[in-house]
Amino acid sequence: MLQKDIYLVCLLLLFSLSSSGSFKDPNPQNSDRDAFRGSDQYDFAIVLPAAGLQCYWHYAQYGERFYLNFMVQLTTGVALDRHLSVMVNAPSSLIVGKADDASGQIAFNAEETGFYQMCFSNFHNRFGSMQIFLNFGVYSEKQKNTEKQKEEEIKEINSTLSTIGESTNRVQMFVFHMWRHYNYARMRRGADFYLLQSNYSYVNSWSALQSLLIVTAGYLQLYFLKRLFKTNQTQAEKPRC
Repeated sequence: MLQKDIYLVCLLLLFSLSSSGSFKDPNPQNSDRDAFRGSDQYDFAIVLPAAGLQCYWHYAQYGERFYLNFMVQLTTGVALDRHLSVMVNAPSSLIVGKADDASGQIAFNAEETGFYQMCFSNFHNRFGSMQIFLNFGVYSEKQKNTEKQKEEEIKEINSTLSTIGESTNRVQMFVFHMWRHYNYARMRRGADFYLLQSNYSYVNSWSALQSLLIVTAGYLQLYFLKRLFKTNQTQAEKPRC
């Protein structure tokens, strides 16, 4: 009986210790920094067919800043609508951001660690496709505790080196945000180029059609005027007019 009591007490202690822990990250098993993350940012263009749907995934760690910029650059087909439906889902399948416009931005702080899903739908256009430019990624403005400890050690050793390190990190963050704004400017420039090309084709087509219509109308007028003055030489009839 004594051995059984000791065994039960040990089980209770183990259960109490295991249940006392808590995690801030909903997915602590994925919080390893050495996990596959790929690149921190992407920018490319895709083509969505009529009523098409495409999804992409990007890894984000708890506490990082996730951002997504999109812009419709070109639409082709019939009954065109430049609205694009965008939805971002967390690793737990919760919707963390959505938009329905020709261009926009979705940004939020990652509350879970894992792969976030981005879906782009062209359901507004049943008979036309669209070209979309995407720019998305993650960045962190907060440093880890280990990095803070290293900075404190560097400050103790040499305050000048710590100042240089802080300035370098700040410059890197500014350069990163400048690159984001540059990508958005690329989106706008691409959209303007395709709009100019479309207007150029539209003006040329209508100009050619109107010129053909004018020439055809002039020819028909001349033809009917000649018919009015046509005479029959065998019967020596007078002209009709």
